[in-house]
Amino acid sequence: MYSSSEIIYLSEFQPIAAISTTPRGAKTLQPLCQNAGVTLWIPESIGDLDNTRVYRSSLKTHIASIWQQNRAFVFCLAAGAVVRLIAPLLEDKSIDPAVIVIDSRGRFVISLSGGHIGGADRLAELIASQIGATAILTGASAGLNLPGIDVLGTPFGWVRGEGDWTGVSAAIARQQTVQVIQEAGSTLWQKHLPSEHSFYFGFPKDTEDISPQARVWISFSKRKFVPTSDMPGIQWHPRVLWVGIGCERGTSRKLIETAIETVFKRYHLATEAIAGIATIDIKADEEGILELCRERNFPLKTFPATLLSQVEVPTPSTVVDREVGTPSVAEAAALLTQEKQTTLVVPKQIFKTDGEKGAVTVAIAIANIEYTARDGRLFLVGIGPGNLDQMTIAAKTSITEADAVIGYSLYTDLIAPLRRRGQIVESFSITQERQRAQRAIELAQWGLTVAVVSSGDCGIYGMAGLVLEELQLNEWDGNKPKVDVFPGITAMQAAAARVGTPLMHDFCAISLSDLLTPWKVIEKRLEAAAMGDFVTAIYNPRSARRTKQIAIAQQIFLKYRSPTTTVAIVRSAYRQDEQITLTTLDKMLLIPIDMLTAVLIGNGSTRNYANWMITPRGYLTEAFTSEGREQGEESGGQLEL
Repeated sequence: MYSSSEIIYLSEFQPIAAISTTPRGAKTLQPLCQNAGVTLWIPESIGDLDNTRVYRSSLKTHIASIWQQNRAFVFCLAAGAVVRLIAPLLEDKSIDPAVIVIDSRGRFVISLSGGHIGGADRLAELIASQIGATAILTGASAGLNLPGIDVLGTPFGWVRGEGDWTGVSAAIARQQTVQVIQEAGSTLWQKHLPSEHSFYFGFPKDTEDISPQARVWISFSKRKFVPTSDMPGIQWHPRVLWVGIGCERGTSRKLIETAIETVFKRYHLATEAIAGIATIDIKADEEGILELCRERNFPLKTFPATLLSQVEVPTPSTVVDREVGTPSVAEAAALLTQEKQTTLVVPKQIFKTDGEKGAVTVAIAIANIEYTARDGRLFLVGIGPGNLDQMTIAAKTSITEADAVIGYSLYTDLIAPLRRRGQIVESFSITQERQRAQRAIELAQWGLTVAVVSSGDCGIYGMAGLVLEELQLNEWDGNKPKVDVFPGITAMQAAAARVGTPLMHDFCAISLSDLLTPWKVIEKRLEAAAMGDFVTAIYNPRSARRTKQIAIAQQIFLKYRSPTTTVAIVRSAYRQDEQITLTTLDKMLLIPIDMLTAVLIGNGSTRNYANWMITPRGYLTEAFTSEGREQGEESGGQLEL
């Protein structure tokens, strides 16, 4: 059974209906149906299967009956049959569910309908990663390795505005020049486009002969497109506008909402760009404000008068100061939403209307960073020794799911086949571990799902510990961002598997890197491991700067082990340039050793047999004494292991 973390990627698409009409198809779909958010439907003719529900009407009637209840459908049927089943139910791509088709052998996962807004493309890639299949995406943007223009801002919480979305998508598909005018919101998406994209950013210079065939506005302003224009255009609205509100006690939601809409219309601002509402803390229970925030899903930020009074504003009021202890509520609150990263774009506007109780003051500030309305997540991922076949299914899926992937450049290159188009990929040098952790936390706190990749196991000399340490320094509450750890095959295990069974008895791992651990502590641990006759895995044995430590380690082990003790030196296990050498303790330094090498030093019983490194488990050797045999006989001939 898959753990909740392994199939957590399904949560945003739930509820999901999976449908099969054959036992083989049902078996293919069952691994996806291990949580409450997915229902596997089968006909009565298949019989009773675990984790399934039976439909008794025709399949066409059944699909129609559950169509409005599910956000995604996963069929294990012929694609043509699925087309005929869903055709009468499709309305518009902006509201249609994701529809996926999987062949009965689980080799291909096809995004059939609702590819962009419905999320079918993304769901197909995630399911393919989960079951080891190939995702088939037939959209033009997928062929160009571009994110769909109609889902471009989704990771950043942007809101789609008005425009000719079909026309702009067609221009991109034809690889025509598409002008992008971005006045607000993150530009991270721009930095991760393929080199052959046809976007042009900003306005053409006088010296440039640029004739765009479509236009994309990314702005907090409300643009009006001319219906008769030959150039299609669209609008994305990043949520960067914070609305400061001051009001009399008992002011209605309707008046507050009308005031906001009036001010936004007057200044040609998009209400879709509203990030949230800000006010003084004594208004935290103001029913009109609370009702508006609930209905529009706005976050509410409140500040004490002592803090508001310290903010310089263009139109302070002595009357307000006498009433609530600060010369400004609306302007000051709007400016405080992101500390010094906001700028007032609309000074306070006082609004009253006949027939409505109360009065409202509205001010608007623009933030440098948009509000994503998402809870960020951190995936701490072990990618194993470097061959994708050695990764767990959960680790692969987490990388495909993430909005951003962060890691050492070598590791992000190794997992390139798992990455999605439109993903943010930030690579760092090998010594920038702390910078990687800090950047990942920054993006997750902003609202993105971030995969931090480490070779081997992320929790063994990997990034997981450092990320958790940084979270602790930031006084993390343990919940936001949510953290999931996905283990991988560590270098010690990979190297051991390539040479035999060296870890069959008690073993330990020691890193020779003194960047984070004092060398005296490392020497003490080497001494203890050698004296205790542990099979010992040496990590980070030698770098360009550190050349003496491996020699010191050898001398320490020679004090307690025979010079002929078997030693395995494995470089780049499971990668194309893999190098494996079995040698002895006294000759180990004759073999090239670097940071990509794992060194396994055997214990007193480890041997080299037929070029395989074998460490006995103990009970089939001299250690299996007559006393041990007697214990075995008393327990029915078996020893507890």
